[in-house]
Amino acid sequence: MTTSTPAATGSAHPYSPAYAVAGFGFVSGALSVDENGQAVAGVEPALDAAVARLTERLGTIDMKLADVVKTTYFVTDVTLRDAANRHYESIFAAPRPARSFVEVAALPYGATVEIEAIAHRA
Repeated sequence: MTTSTPAATGSAHPYSPAYAVAGFGFVSGALSVDENGQAVAGVEPALDAAVARLTERLGTIDMKLADVVKTTYFVTDVTLRDAANRHYESIFAAPRPARSFVEVAALPYGATVEIEAIAHRA
C-alpha cells in the first residue's frame, strides 16, 4: 500500500510545497527569499536563503537535507555556478546528490535562485 503526504497548500499557490509518497519526497522550487517572501540580495545570502526555504519544505514532510538525492537549481545568472558549487560542497556530505543547473530569464518575487529537490528515505 502506498501512502502520500502533501504539505499544506496556500491560497497564493495551488500546489504542494512538498509531497511525500512511497519513501520519496518531492519538493517544489524553494526561492532565495527571506521568511517574509522578500528577495535576498547577494550570491551567498541568496544561496543560503534558498536552502533555508528548501529545508523548511522538507521539514513539512518529515525529511531533511540529508535525505536529498537530486536537486535542480534555477538561477538568473549562470555565472553563479562556481559559488553554487562551493555552497553545495558545504551543505551536502559526499556522495553529494545529483544536480542540474539551469539559467532562466527570471524567477518569481525577484529571486535569483530557486532549488527544487527529490528526497528519499528508506
